[in-house]
Amino acid sequence: MAGKLNDLIILEIKESGVCTKEFAVKIDAAAAKSEADKVVSYIAGVASIPGFRPGKAPRGMVSKKYAAEINEELRNRFVGAAIEKIESDETLDLLSLRFKEFGEIKAGEEFSFTMEGVVAPEVDPGDYNNLKVDVPLDAVEDKAIEERLDMYRAMYGTYADAEGAAQAEDMLKVDYKGDFELPEDAGASLKRQIEAADAFMWLNEPENIPGCIKALTGAEVGKEYTFEAEYPADYREEALAGKKVNYTVKVSAIQRRKKLTDEELVERTGSKDLDTLRDNIRKGLELDAKNQQRRNASEAVFAKLNEQTNDFALPEALVENEVQKLVQQKAREVVKSEEDAEKFKAELADHRAAVEDDAKKSVRRALILRQIAKLEKISVDEQELDEQLQMMSRYYGCKPRELRDMLEKSGSIDELRMDIINGKVLEKLTETAIG
Repeated sequence: MAGKLNDLIILEIKESGVCTKEFAVKIDAAAAKSEADKVVSYIAGVASIPGFRPGKAPRGMVSKKYAAEINEELRNRFVGAAIEKIESDETLDLLSLRFKEFGEIKAGEEFSFTMEGVVAPEVDPGDYNNLKVDVPLDAVEDKAIEERLDMYRAMYGTYADAEGAAQAEDMLKVDYKGDFELPEDAGASLKRQIEAADAFMWLNEPENIPGCIKALTGAEVGKEYTFEAEYPADYREEALAGKKVNYTVKVSAIQRRKKLTDEELVERTGSKDLDTLRDNIRKGLELDAKNQQRRNASEAVFAKLNEQTNDFALPEALVENEVQKLVQQKAREVVKSEEDAEKFKAELADHRAAVEDDAKKSVRRALILRQIAKLEKISVDEQELDEQLQMMSRYYGCKPRELRDMLEKSGSIDELRMDIINGKVLEKLTETAIG
């Protein structure tokens, strides 16, 4: 049906900004009435109205009773047809499309609305198929292997009672209590965060209680300590988010991780002997070095690609979206309390200015890689998207379907597709450049 409606759509296109076009859409009264009649006929055939058999109710009664539903259906049909007509224009390389103005729709009356679209600039990446880079592979030194061995000795070590003052990375057995007044419906997790007996508290990140590492480093068994904990604004327990809580902590034991001997480490890792373990570590570090070389090569390839690509205008809407994303990322890093949030708001203009150059570089990069993807007909299929979602869901600790629903609702699923495509483009260019 949308295909027939396309012919009835009156479309006016004009420039409205850098890489931005305005689409004025109009459906005249005759076309609107014709489509409204079709909608009313359809609803009349399926609607149940007391006193009338299905499909036999007077059309005027149907139109009155189902006016809202009819108008909503007309809106969907007209909008769908307009979007289809705009997207079918091969002279437009649309990046995004949104509503700008939307009038009230009434069955049988002229209807108009305005959309705004961001179009891709003209990007000429030059001879991208003949880029060459020479990126060295870092050698794995014996020192790095011994450092990794020492890390494993500590990582797989067991805790044992320690004498003297507590040190960083120690595990303390403590009783603690905060002065926060718990709500009546407080859950077990919130209660444990405020008060616990014979609990273990690690002096490493992430902290059990904000500020406990600084407050309890140097603590001794049998002594009591007090400190103020300042919970971040995005703390997992909403009741404590942005709050300050005074804690009293009594230390009853200090345990320290005891490093494994070489024999214990060999047994713990299931290795044949220490030399075999060293060989396996070397192989792992060499693989890490190759992966790093690949990443360095990719960046070197893009640096050359960027240099030979023409200067082109950046869509203001895309730059603004990227600025907002980077500012939000910065906020998540630095805002830990209500005071931080107020300070961040007051300095928002400075934060925006600080990320503007990076935002522009990111948009330029995405548009260059997108152009090559178009030229090379590189795309992403549903299987590749599902595989990426599975990996991401493991990282975020949720089901792939839940993550997909979240990304679709936020409108980020298309960004993920483009990220995968851009990655495939860069991988192809890097393979050729170092081959």
